[in-house]
Amino acid sequence: MTADPSLGPPLVAASDLTKVYVLGDTELRALDGVSLTVREGDFVAIMGSSGSGKSTLMNVLGCLDRPTSGSYSLAGQEVSSLGRGQLAELRNRTIGFVFQSFNLLARTSAVENVELPLVYAGLGRSERRERARAALARVGLGDRLDHRPSQLSGGQQQRVAIARAIVNEPKIMFADEPTGNLDTRTSVAIMALFQDLWRAGLTIIFVTHEPDVARYASRILVVRDGKIVSDTRQEPAVAEQAA
Repeated sequence: MTADPSLGPPLVAASDLTKVYVLGDTELRALDGVSLTVREGDFVAIMGSSGSGKSTLMNVLGCLDRPTSGSYSLAGQEVSSLGRGQLAELRNRTIGFVFQSFNLLARTSAVENVELPLVYAGLGRSERRERARAALARVGLGDRLDHRPSQLSGGQQQRVAIARAIVNEPKIMFADEPTGNLDTRTSVAIMALFQDLWRAGLTIIFVTHEPDVARYASRILVVRDGKIVSDTRQEPAVAEQAA
């Protein structure tokens, strides 16, 4: 598709990606020759039915999994040549992740959960705490710093996860079914937060099977049988701000 002139330089550049899983005598081709460019400032929804390859694609783009073949560059760095430690460093420096199940530490406060990426980055305690507080305030949870996940609603837990994803000021956020465990009203509020982050300059790629959620993105990719079968731009619906 034609590049949007309002977008920045390429952030994600993938060419002819394949991912093959061997199950006994059977080969499962989860990705089948995927080529894709995502520029800075894009807001992409990846859609597809269960087993279509959409989550595999996100895992490869997010450097959580390696492709079987093909080339992939993230923020100008060719990923295939990186070792495990280099990949971990690239993820921590460049990427924020949000998952359907929140993935919060149950016995740890909100602010301590958000601090975790900064611990891996080697920041001191006072700077970690200051940045984690700021990230929680940014997602509307400045008054929930000491609450544990069990003391928070599902929507609030997802906001903590988003704060954790942005605390390192990443270039790109990947989100896998970020509204999958939330009711409709809370889902809209989370997408409103995503739109705020996007308008502030964050590039976002998220997986969803819900058209009502995908309509808040500016670009929709449809994946079927491991291939991108549709790539369209749209005027995003505006998510309501009320939580």
